[in-house]
This record gives sequence, structure tokens and C-alpha cells, in this order.
Amino acid sequence: MEKPVIIALSLVKSSEYRWKILKTIGGGIKTPSEIAKEVKIRLNHVSMFLKDMKKNGLVECLNEETKKGRLYQVTKLGKDVIAKLS
Repeated sequence: MEKPVIIALSLVKSSEYRWKILKTIGGGIKTPSEIAKEVKIRLNHVSMFLKDMKKNGLVECLNEETKKGRLYQVTKLGKDVIAKLS
């Protein structure tokens, strides 16, 4: 297994919320508000986890320049992690 996948797996397994958020986004492109409703955690927590997962290459923001209505999708690395943990 490649080192980036191992690091990403460790990051996701260390938090139940990261795993729930990643699975939710894996189902399609989502806004932070949609994720918060589906995962049932506060929006500010979702934003914190998304920032962390984006920094680690698990998700990407499709419209970074937008203040409201940002869209997130899972990266190839994120898909690899979902496949390994499912």
C-alpha cells in the first residue's frame, strides 16, 4: 500500500466524523450545509474537518473563490480510502 494512502487512512480512522463526512461527499458533490445536515453535526465543525481533509488531499473544493455555496468532492485519494474502509 502506498504511503499517502496509509497516512490518509490513519487520518480518517482517527475521527468518526471525518469518515462520515468523507462517505457523504463520496455520494456526490456537496455543500458544507448539506454535509452538516446529513452527518448531523454543526456547520463550523464540518468546515473544520473539510479544511483538514482538503489539506491532506482527501477532498477538493470546486469553487474556492465562492464565499457561500462552496462545492466539495472526493479526490482519487479520498476514493481509495473509502474503498479500503468499506
